Amino acid sequence: MVADGIGSVIFAGMRLIDLNADLGEGGKEDATLLGLVTSANIACGGHAGDERTMRHAIELALEHGVAIGAHPGYEDREHFGRRAMVLPLLEVTGLVRRQVEQLAALVATAGGRLHHVKPHGALYNQANKDAALAAALVAGIAMVSDELTVYAQPQSEIAAAARAAGLKIRTEGFVDRRYRSDGTLMPRGEPGAVIADVAEAVEQGMKLISNGHIGTLCVHGDGATAVAILRTLRPALQAAGLTIGGKWGSQQLGKILSNGLQ
Repeated sequence: MVADGIGSVIFAGMRLIDLNADLGEGGKEDATLLGLVTSANIACGGHAGDERTMRHAIELALEHGVAIGAHPGYEDREHFGRRAMVLPLLEVTGLVRRQVEQLAALVATAGGRLHHVKPHGALYNQANKDAALAAALVAGIAMVSDELTVYAQPQSEIAAAARAAGLKIRTEGFVDRRYRSDGTLMPRGEPGAVIADVAEAVEQGMKLISNGHIGTLCVHGDGATAVAILRTLRPALQAAGLTIGGKWGSQQLGKILSNGLQ
């Protein structure tokens, strides 16, 4: 297996692409989405979710052979973890560690292994641009395990912090969110920040993977058209010659992912 650029991966002559979705957040389509993605980012009690929803999402992910990740966020359920906050850095490290640790323990109890961490909402967006916050976030992840992969946007402070901590990185692009010219995401409060049109979302996904710098594409599980986007995106990626990571079966997929798909 060799990396193509900083994101795409070549395995046995195939260019691989991962598809991820944020789940366990109270959405009604989780079971369907898990049949379409190859990575699940499970809310772990901060912005959403509890032990019951975590166990249910883990069970479904294991049934589908999907890589399981933690999706920690600010403990601000009223705003779904999407409101920017300023917290002491040690508090950020602690909340990330606490949430990731809880999900990791539940995954292990179910007979699986936690594969990755993708921060949620405002925590993700703020840390992308704030080196100190990114370092605090990554420190919480590393306290749980130095074998976890961090999902982060290319050139972000999260990616830099994970790299400095010796953690693997999987570079991420967003199919259903619009970008600013500097490569950052438009804030959700701005008109047009969320892409609901299926054709437009798929077109953006194809553009994102065209330079070889993206290893995983995200479709938000709470989006109204998430299932339709994924059902259209998958054949488009395959027609472009990419192999979607989750169709080898859970055992082989686990080996592929654990060996460092970026």
